Amino acid sequence: MNGTEINTEIRIEPQAEARRHPPIHEISEEPHSVTITSSGILHQQANQRGKSGLRRVLTYGTFDLLHYGHIRLLQQAAALGDYLVVALSTDEFNALKGKKSFYSYNVRKEMLEAIRYVDLVIPENSWEQKATDVETFQIDTVCMGSDWENDPRFESLRDICQVQYLNRTPGISTSDIKTSLKG
Repeated sequence: MNGTEINTEIRIEPQAEARRHPPIHEISEEPHSVTITSSGILHQQANQRGKSGLRRVLTYGTFDLLHYGHIRLLQQAAALGDYLVVALSTDEFNALKGKKSFYSYNVRKEMLEAIRYVDLVIPENSWEQKATDVETFQIDTVCMGSDWENDPRFESLRDICQVQYLNRTPGISTSDIKTSLKG
């Protein structure tokens, strides 16, 4: 890490509830509005944006070697709305991007699902799925770390939802951790 110290002080806002929203178990009379996730949990979709009254936020990432920078990003993302969807890069998609995760998709998904700020984890299989994700999950805001600012893959979503970039946590990144561990 080129002599740079990693700040290990973690300050996370306390939250009264273990999760922001419990899983939705009611089944709509309209079959197209129900999605069964890979974990078998029923997730009911509102038929139109805003009908549920929830402001939905979506972010993307690999979330490998989960660290306090990730937690802070998820905390900031959750604060932008009422329901946070995390699109988690699959192992296959990471391979296409030339990346290899330490943890498998299923382990990373399990870790994200245990975080109180996260309401739903979906797979990210390709760069092209973003607009479809916004429509399918009736997303109001897509947010990413500031390192993605001006990337056309996210800027193109401005026609269908808000796009917001969040400040990264200084002094921590998965790449820095991997470099430090090799060192």
